[in-house]
Amino acid sequence: MTSRIILITGANSGVGLAATKVIVGASEKYHVIMAGRSREKLQSAMSEVQQGNTRGTVSILLLDVTDEKSIDEAAKQVQEQHGRVDVLVNNAALGNVEPNVKSRFTSSLITNVVGPAMVAEAFRPLLLTSESPYSIFVSSGMGSLTMAAEPGAITYMPNENAYRACKAALNMIAIKEWQDFKSKGLKVFAFCPGFVVSNLRGTSEEARTGGGQAGDPAVSGQSLLDIIEGKRDAEDGKFVHKDGVYPW
Repeated sequence: MTSRIILITGANSGVGLAATKVIVGASEKYHVIMAGRSREKLQSAMSEVQQGNTRGTVSILLLDVTDEKSIDEAAKQVQEQHGRVDVLVNNAALGNVEPNVKSRFTSSLITNVVGPAMVAEAFRPLLLTSESPYSIFVSSGMGSLTMAAEPGAITYMPNENAYRACKAALNMIAIKEWQDFKSKGLKVFAFCPGFVVSNLRGTSEEARTGGGQAGDPAVSGQSLLDIIEGKRDAEDGKFVHKDGVYPW
């Protein structure tokens, strides 16, 4: 059986790790490349995946989304080892809420906007080699301009404007990629995983779990699997979540 090659950035924790577990637990046809900055953390995460209900296979890939050289080297390595990518999940992100405006916006934009844009560009030739390519940008409902402008819109965290702005920008990247490459068969989704347990808000238990309010990231992983398996193809080019579609 020919494997489907799925590359997930930020795969050592949170939604990325949960999605890896769900995907490789679903079928032996899936091979997930777990990408991230730390070899030690990736190896630990891969071991955790392999100790679970695993039918597919996994490997790790060093990739720093803020480093153009790292991205290019990672793409070259995947080209040499696999020759293509069937699904790219741009998941790596930073939830910076520090008080200083310049620092908050600069670090957030580099990781949450520039990084995914560089990754998408570097791996697109490998995606377009696939018979059924998918490009998924992990966004957030907080990036919806329409919902943010509604009366009574919720503020989720202090100094959240940088994160919101980044996800709105990421949504535009997704829209433009879909418009530019849909004729080549590339399906593109912006995807909101929902409010789930993640290191995005910090590594303390209080931050990770959102004060005990955050949901199970495995639910987000299942939603990503649904996209990968073509169950959301009717919503290609849209901003989706597990229960439907958000307005841009």
